[in-house]
Amino acid sequence: MSLAASCPRCTSPVSGEGSSFACLTHGPTDPLWRPDVAGYDAFAELVGRIDDAPTYLPWPMSPGWTIADFGCVGEGPRVRATVTTIVGTSDLDGDVEVTVVSEDPGVGLGARCSGTTYDDPGPQISNGPPAIKVRAGGRPVPLWLVDGTGDDDELLARATFAGEADGRWLWLVMRPASAALLLSDDWLLADVTGFGPEALEMPFGGPRPTW
Repeated sequence: MSLAASCPRCTSPVSGEGSSFACLTHGPTDPLWRPDVAGYDAFAELVGRIDDAPTYLPWPMSPGWTIADFGCVGEGPRVRATVTTIVGTSDLDGDVEVTVVSEDPGVGLGARCSGTTYDDPGPQISNGPPAIKVRAGGRPVPLWLVDGTGDDDELLARATFAGEADGRWLWLVMRPASAALLLSDDWLLADVTGFGPEALEMPFGGPRPTW
């Protein structure tokens, strides 16, 4: 299944071709390339579009967890963001969804995935001690809790963490919010574009995220 172009900030399709795309709502934009169904062939196409932009995935994945979605904004040397979503279950939360976004400032993909108001995390980043630290690309990365918007049900539906890794925003979105208890300081985010034989072990499947 090949990758299809859409807007990184909203669910609208985009029109255009080559290096010129536009969204009816947000105007000219670098498109989000994303498959209708996650699978190995589509992931190989994604890797072919990416130059050196990191594409993070919690790794190793727990038994029963699968990769439900992935994508990138732009392509080649102009890749401005990457995203992966994995799904699984926990004894406490039932069905769990984890989305990881690495993006340049101003792209807006992390905000779309997390349901926050602004394209970038904002002043909450580095305001006080971080809520958690993860390891991304072999380095410790502090992440702060980003306040959500909406009513109480929406706030309970997800928890959003964000920080900076290698000059890009790193977003971690957990659904439901209580799934954030799965996080620990030894949580590892691996850049899957550098995988060798491990890529053959990557499990795909599960429901596509609603963002």
